[in-house]
Amino acid sequence: MADLEFSNSQMSWVLASFTLAYGLFEIPTGAWGDRYGSRRILTRIVVWWSAFTALTAVCFGLYSLMFVRFLFGAGEAGAYPNAARVITRWFPPAERGRVQGLFMAASLLGGAFSPFVASPLIKFFGWRWAFLAFGGLGVLWAVLFYLWFRDDPSEHAGVNAEELAHINSGGPIPTKVHAPIPWRAVFHNRSIWLLGAAVSCTAFNSYFYFSWYPTYLKSARGVEEVASGAMAGMVLGFAAAGNLLGGFLGDSLKRRFSSLVLVRRVLVSSCMLVAAILLVLSVHTNRPWMASSIAAASSFILFLQQSTWWSSVVEVSGRHVGSLFGLMNGMGIFGAMGSQFFFGYFADWQAARGLTGRAQYDPAFYVFAAVLLLGALFWQFIDSSRAVRDDEHAAE
Repeated sequence: MADLEFSNSQMSWVLASFTLAYGLFEIPTGAWGDRYGSRRILTRIVVWWSAFTALTAVCFGLYSLMFVRFLFGAGEAGAYPNAARVITRWFPPAERGRVQGLFMAASLLGGAFSPFVASPLIKFFGWRWAFLAFGGLGVLWAVLFYLWFRDDPSEHAGVNAEELAHINSGGPIPTKVHAPIPWRAVFHNRSIWLLGAAVSCTAFNSYFYFSWYPTYLKSARGVEEVASGAMAGMVLGFAAAGNLLGGFLGDSLKRRFSSLVLVRRVLVSSCMLVAAILLVLSVHTNRPWMASSIAAASSFILFLQQSTWWSSVVEVSGRHVGSLFGLMNGMGIFGAMGSQFFFGYFADWQAARGLTGRAQYDPAFYVFAAVLLLGALFWQFIDSSRAVRDDEHAAE
């Protein structure tokens, strides 16, 4: 922002360019995984995002950066739907919660660790070299993944008959979906749209941490660059811990309760309520590390329910996990873009009113808390037991 002389509002457009493309391409890339297998699609995704991470370093202005970030988002879209598809094919239902939690925790740990590396890189070598350094990390992963992974566990040389029987203990799942998506059944399934709306509310909160939190710490609370990276990393680290614990909690609930609908409503709504309260409390302390610690606790509680959302989405999607996970996860674009635009424009609007420091930024936290409460309300009407079936509405 400083080097290219961007305002907060202009930076909102840069951030939202990625998010818009990510949301638009979630469904088609998830559908490609259903049709062609996640092995090829995930390899392409990681090679693509590695290339556009590096290409970010050659941008010279607002429009070039928006263009590269848009293509970055288009290429990264579909990673989570295809990962969800892999989990349904490699793990029995009783173990998927902890696997989803571990997967999401690993994702957030990468985000938690990166500020500790990125901040000194930017400080000593500049932001362009930081993007070039990070751009090379995914290519090696993509090569190793493609050589090792197989979409069908039965085709993997390292899977024996006993392991395959364990994987299929919840019933074998076909590697490819041949039937078209029953869109009529999808549009009539209330829980699909409510799960999409709920993740949009979660994204409104989480994308603040992904996009704006270090800027808030520096501009509102006067935290220097490396320390702000450490605080932002702490928040994401606590989110990762919440994801991991939430996965084990989800599996435990499956073992203890025959019907999970009410249990999940109570769990997720409670998490969103407590997270909203903690988020408001974080702005009522003058000490930056204390404020970040309370925000980290809020993030921990919020991401405690993320694995439950994943499990509910997979169950509702039936045989079309890649496509319909992409649909519901893609609906998070509204919350993610809303968060990125809201905070940037809000900060500039407050500055135009003559406000600076915390007075300029802190009132935005009340809006983030209110959106979390809205997400808790949506969860009161979600019924993940009603899965989309290919034969549903066939007679019509």
